[in-house]
Amino acid sequence: MNLLDGIDDPRDLRRLPPEQLPALARELRQFLLETVARTGGHLSSNLGTVELTLALHYVFDTPHDRLVWDVGHQTYAHKILTGRRERMGTLRQWGGLSGFPRRDESPYDTFGTAHSSTSISAALGQALAARAKGERRKVVAVIGDGAMTGGMAFEALNNAGVHPEADLLIVLNDNDMSISAPVGALNRYLARLLSGRFYASARDAAKQVLKAAPPPLLALARRLEEQAKGLVAPGTLFEEFGVEYFGPIDGHDLHALVPTLQNLRERGGPRLLHVVTRKGYGYKLAEADPIKYHGPGRFDPAVGIKPPAEAPRPTFAQVFGHWLCDMAQADSRLMAVTPAMCEGSGMVEYAARFAQRYFDVGIAEQHAVTFAAGLACEGMRPVVAIYSTFLQRAYDQVIHDVALQKLPVVFAIDRAGIVGADGATHTGAYDIAALRCLPGMVLMAPSDELECRRMLSTAFALDGPSAVRYPRGAGIGAEVDRSDLSTLPVGRAQLRRQGRAPAGRRLALLAFGPVLHTALKAAEELDATVVDMRFIKPLDLDMLQRIAAAHDAVVTVEEGAVLGGAGSACLEELQRLGWQLPVLNLGLPDTWLEHGDPAHVTAAAGLDAAGLLRSIRERFGPLLGQADAPRREAANS
Repeated sequence: MNLLDGIDDPRDLRRLPPEQLPALARELRQFLLETVARTGGHLSSNLGTVELTLALHYVFDTPHDRLVWDVGHQTYAHKILTGRRERMGTLRQWGGLSGFPRRDESPYDTFGTAHSSTSISAALGQALAARAKGERRKVVAVIGDGAMTGGMAFEALNNAGVHPEADLLIVLNDNDMSISAPVGALNRYLARLLSGRFYASARDAAKQVLKAAPPPLLALARRLEEQAKGLVAPGTLFEEFGVEYFGPIDGHDLHALVPTLQNLRERGGPRLLHVVTRKGYGYKLAEADPIKYHGPGRFDPAVGIKPPAEAPRPTFAQVFGHWLCDMAQADSRLMAVTPAMCEGSGMVEYAARFAQRYFDVGIAEQHAVTFAAGLACEGMRPVVAIYSTFLQRAYDQVIHDVALQKLPVVFAIDRAGIVGADGATHTGAYDIAALRCLPGMVLMAPSDELECRRMLSTAFALDGPSAVRYPRGAGIGAEVDRSDLSTLPVGRAQLRRQGRAPAGRRLALLAFGPVLHTALKAAEELDATVVDMRFIKPLDLDMLQRIAAAHDAVVTVEEGAVLGGAGSACLEELQRLGWQLPVLNLGLPDTWLEHGDPAHVTAAAGLDAAGLLRSIRERFGPLLGQADAPRREAANS
C-alpha cells in the first residue's frame, strides 16, 4: 500500500503523475475489499467506482468543487481518499463512520444522502447558489443507472436544461449495462473527441452561424446532429432535456477517464458524462454475483461468503415472500409491486413463479403506489412491498391515490423500526405516525412470524387500504404453516400475560409488534399485565377499557417514533373514553438514531428489557413500591 499510505486528502492525490493512478487504484480496491470484509457493508457498488472516484478527485478541486453522490453506497473509496482511511475499521459501527455521505462527517461530503435520485437536484441547487454568490465553482453529481429510474432525477434534468448558466456536470454511472451496449476503443475515442475543445468550438460556431438561418434549416441541422451522435451514443434523450451528452466511456480506464473529465471541467452549462462500470470489479466473486456481494456481513475475501453452518431462522421478508406465493396461488387477483427491492423484500420466488403478476417499477416509489391504485381500480388486489423508509417518498400517493379513494391496496412494510448499520436514513421510524391518521387505513404490527402471515391474509381480504409493518431480520422462530391463509379479527388484541400485583400497584404493558417479547421479559420482573395489541388502527377499544378499569398505570411500547405513534393513539382513546390513569409512552426517541449493531442501537433507544425497566421505574417507582430508588442511584453516581 505504498501509494495509498501517502494519500491523506485529495491534494496528495493530485500531486501524483497520471501514470501512477492505475497502481493506486489497485491498492485502493484491495484496501476497500479487506476493510469491508472485516466490518461488513456495501461491497459490489464500491468496487465498481474505484477508478471513477480517483479520477473525480484527481481532476476536480474538491472540496471547493462540489462532489454530490447519489444514494451514497458507492462512496467508500471517496471516504478513504478524503482523510478517513484510518477510521474505515469503524465503518457502520456505533460511533464510527457512516456507510453513506454525511455533511457532519467531512467537508468532502457536500450533501448527505442514502435515498435514491436526489443528486442532480442537490447539485443543481449548489451550482446556481455558487453563481448567485459570484463563486467560481464546479459541481459534479454522480448518479447510477438504477437511480435514473427515479422520477425525481428526471424532474431535475428537466429543470437543469433551462439553466445554461449552471456549471453542472452529471456523471451517469451505468453499472448494469442497462442503457448502452459494451464500450470499446471507438467509444472511448468518441467520448474524448466529443468532450474536447475542437468539437465544442465547432459546435458553438455552427450555432452562431445558424442563428440567422430560417427555422426549417435550424431544425434540420439539429436533427442531423442528434442522429449523427445517436449512431454511436445513446444521448438524444439528455440532449432533448437541454443537457449536453458525452460518452459512453469505460469507467475503469483511467487513461480515458482523466482526460475526458479534464476536458469537461473546462466546459460550462449542464452536461452529462455516461460512464460504464461493472459492479464488483476487480474481485471475481463479486463480479460473478454482485447481488450476493451487494451488502455482505463479515467474510474472508480469500474464501468468499459461505453459508452459515446452521440454517438461520426465516426472516420476516422471507415469511412475506412465502405468503405472497401461497396467496397468489390461491387468488389470481394478487398483483405484487416493488420499487426495485425484489431480493431485499423476499420476492425472488414470486417473481420466478408469477412473472406475469410481478411488477418491478424501478426506484420510483411514487409511481409504485399510484400504479397499484390503478390495478385496484380494475378489480385487482395489489400488494406493494416497500421498506418503511422508502414509503415516506410516496406519502402523497398513499393519501391521495389510495386512501382517499378507499382502494384495497396492501402495503407490506419491511424494515419497520431499527435497522442497525444503515442508520438514521433507513430507520423505519415514521410509518405509524404517517399512516394511522389516514381515514379508513387498517394498520397492523405482528409480534412474530405466524402473526405476520395471518395479518397479511387479513389485509388482503379487506376492501380498503391496509398496511402490515414488520422488522428487518428474523423473529422468534414461530412455526409457520404455509397452507395457513387464515385471517385475524380486525381490531382485536390478545392478552399475553396477566399481572397479579395488588390494587394500587397494577401495571399493564401494551405492546405493538415484536417488542412484545421484550415487554414480556420486563413484565416478569414487574409482575405486570402484557397485551399484544396487534392492531394500531383500529385499536381494540374493549381491551383498552378492560385494561384501564383493572390497572393503575399503563405503559405503551412500540418500535416507531413515540411522537404521534401507537402510544399516542392509546392516549387519545383513553382520554376520549374518560379514563384519567397515568400513561407512559415508550418508543423511538425524538432524535436521529445513529448507525451500529442493532442490539446496541436498541439499547441506546431504551427499548431493550433493561431500558424498559429503567424507564418504567423512573416514572412509576412509587407505584411499584420502589419510591425514589432511581433518584437515589442517580444522586450517588
